[in-house]
Amino acid sequence: MSLDWIPREDGVKDHDLWDDALFSDVAPSVKYLLKPIVNPKTGEEIADLFSAWIVLNNPKQYNSYTTKMVKGVIAGMHKASMDRRVVAVVFTAEGDKAFCTGGNTKEYSEYYSQRPTEYALYMDLFNGMVDSILNCKKPVICRVNGMRVAGGQEIGMACDLAISSDLAIYGQAGPKHGSAPVGGSVDFLPWMLPMELAMWNCISCEMWSAYKMKRLGLISKALPVIKQDGKWLRNPAVVTDVYIEDGEIAYGEFKTGDAAKAARTIVKDATTDFELVDGEINNILWTFTNLFPNCLQMSIDAVRQKKKFFWDQSKGTYRHWLATNMSSEAFLGFTAFNTKKITNRDTIDFIKYRQLIAQGEKVDDELFEAVLGKPE
Repeated sequence: MSLDWIPREDGVKDHDLWDDALFSDVAPSVKYLLKPIVNPKTGEEIADLFSAWIVLNNPKQYNSYTTKMVKGVIAGMHKASMDRRVVAVVFTAEGDKAFCTGGNTKEYSEYYSQRPTEYALYMDLFNGMVDSILNCKKPVICRVNGMRVAGGQEIGMACDLAISSDLAIYGQAGPKHGSAPVGGSVDFLPWMLPMELAMWNCISCEMWSAYKMKRLGLISKALPVIKQDGKWLRNPAVVTDVYIEDGEIAYGEFKTGDAAKAARTIVKDATTDFELVDGEINNILWTFTNLFPNCLQMSIDAVRQKKKFFWDQSKGTYRHWLATNMSSEAFLGFTAFNTKKITNRDTIDFIKYRQLIAQGEKVDDELFEAVLGKPE
């Protein structure tokens, strides 16, 4: 049977849900860039094949994501999924200080605090952002250009691979600042770490180095970004030799005392160069380019299912708890952090708070005033 009678269209259909409005203003909060695929051996740019770079653009606030930025990430992941020319996504951020430090604390404190219904709507968008990474129809590489903390750690772990600056630090902040790491960490970390290490990473708010993350298998590579006298200098603040200290491996732990102070001076005065990081990302992109695209994506999606299983089980419940929490501990935590320049402290008085709770006091304005820092 001939199908010649069926009308045919010129070109291919456009399956993108959004236009470029989220990326086209004078200072977009999320940038969407297409960069040519490059043969790493010859330097040749391959015609009509690209990587899509989704770039968080809020460096003054350590690339913490606002509501608009969350929408931008969702739109960017979908746009890359629907573009046949795109081989893979590189998810990164502006600057060399931070990939992302989570939700924008100023927006949380000044708008979402004590507005639980509004925050529930926001959490629908946040859940959609994580989903957009896990459902992206292209491999997603997290280019960690600096701090990957709190919600930034969570959206980073939703990615398929991570290539990191060795100056980056990693960790959660929720229990210290009024929330819980239920934007993915409690679901992803038990797949990546032994249970007790996953537990400690979630609850301690302890920062880990890129080298410790690499040693424990949470990222693919940690690469130097400081060059001195033509030679690469590994992060001077971190123990990069493998040796035993007090019965434990010291590799990846932060130095202390005078050594830490000297390292901070070196890092502060250094100029960063992401040549090694971007070179490794280019090698990965080239590997992807030379694979069957459908077989590659089937493999990616099959591995992702393990992360998605527990995330999908609980993300709706997390949304409701987080919304309710915005009227109590989240209000306290975000207010304390947002007013730290006034009070000179970024957390509440935890001892006083626990004492008042133990006495059965109401969680009201009087309690809030008692535990929040006073202006100095």
